[in-house]
Amino acid sequence: MNIKEKLDNLIKNNIYEVNEEKLDPILIAKKYNDEYIALIAALFAYGNVKAILKFLNSLDLKNLNSNNAYYRFQTKNDVENFMNTIKKMKEKYSLNKLFLKGYEKTKNPIDGIREIIKTIYFLSDRPSKGYEFLIGKIPPQKTKGVSPYKRWNMFLRWMVRDDSLDLGLWKGVEKKDLIIPLDTHTHKVSLKLGLIKRKTYDLQTAIELTQKLKEFDENDPLKYDFALYRIGQMNINM
Repeated sequence: MNIKEKLDNLIKNNIYEVNEEKLDPILIAKKYNDEYIALIAALFAYGNVKAILKFLNSLDLKNLNSNNAYYRFQTKNDVENFMNTIKKMKEKYSLNKLFLKGYEKTKNPIDGIREIIKTIYFLSDRPSKGYEFLIGKIPPQKTKGVSPYKRWNMFLRWMVRDDSLDLGLWKGVEKKDLIIPLDTHTHKVSLKLGLIKRKTYDLQTAIELTQKLKEFDENDPLKYDFALYRIGQMNINM
């Protein structure tokens, strides 16, 4: 059995399942079914998944209030600044439309991400290092040596794909254009499976892995993302 067949079998055997025993930050996004709350959940999705969900549940997400909470590299002021910024953005912008402003010109999702990040910083109050860690830098025009923008690409997967796992809230974005939300665990699994050879953990590697997965499904390469993630998370023997 080849790698594609093994990944397809994982998908058929409900690897997509998320619940209280198989935790994932997308549970928060699914609960509210709102693009802005999904963005909050995605950007804070670093670290231990139980800690992530505990923190997200401590926020007043319905009213976009920070509840004086802090999380890892973000102080209480950082969280409050971010939530206030999100509240201002939600009054003025559709995230979907902001993304399309950049994406429609090139069909490159990084150009759409850039538009949203630029808007966040424009509306933010004196960003700190912890705040910049949360949001990420405004993406440059290169790919080598650049952050894979894992949490942003995960957010896009949630918004664009529409199956039992992802929300599919956005219009006008093609699934085939998405970039895999590469984290260090998925990177290691992909190297071990021979899907990629590039050992540098950056955006270029994420793009190369996505291109490889297009050989399995050219119209929806990211349907394999969660399977690769679960292999690492659950120590599945391939």
